[in-house]
Amino acid sequence: MAYPQQAQYIPAINSDEDVRSAFLVRVYQHVALAVLAFVVFETALFVTGAADAIHNIFVGERGGLLWLGLLGAFWIGGTIASNAATRIDNIGAQYAGLFGMAALYSVVFAPLLTSVFNADAGVLVWQAAVITLIGFAGLTVIGMTTSKDLSFMRPIMMWGGFAALGLIVAGIIFGFGLGVWFSVGMIALMGASILYQTQTIVRQFPSWAHVAAALGLFSSLMTLFYYVVRLLGAARR
Repeated sequence: MAYPQQAQYIPAINSDEDVRSAFLVRVYQHVALAVLAFVVFETALFVTGAADAIHNIFVGERGGLLWLGLLGAFWIGGTIASNAATRIDNIGAQYAGLFGMAALYSVVFAPLLTSVFNADAGVLVWQAAVITLIGFAGLTVIGMTTSKDLSFMRPIMMWGGFAALGLIVAGIIFGFGLGVWFSVGMIALMGASILYQTQTIVRQFPSWAHVAAALGLFSSLMTLFYYVVRLLGAARR
């Protein structure tokens, strides 16, 4: 998300080095905070039995249509959360947007993680978490140190995102599985997204917009984790 280039909206890259460094620290602190919030929300779903209920609903006869509804709700909720996270006049709304997105992801993950735990493959989740974090760290280092302008990746990622959404909707409507290669493609797409966002957050976001910057990275990180879990689950069968 680009910000108007007015005096009060100077991108962090044009600020002093100390300000820029502090901005990046706050961004990744808030990504970690959002991940922690996701873990808390997900744990609450499992402890209360809500995760099992969500899983049973989405594996039923009308599961496909419900997934379409969930995708729509996720898109709407994600839009609301993103807008809330960029409200500079209300710090409470910013945090509500970030934590609201963490709560949405916990619902989306519930059916997948329930299936994994029901298959007695809980260790797979930890393996996926380690792989995701290592990948995220590596991409972060590359994005921060490369001198190459990665702005050319934005239209590629936009096209890839719409194509992926189209395949998901088509798979739900027509009842075909997306398979291993779809998960591989989504992992590659989210890797590209993290790489692009890592480089551009200091170029597009002002130093006070660390919550909004964290939201974008958090969303890409969680989507990457989701498809790593799916890929490892498919490989285990």
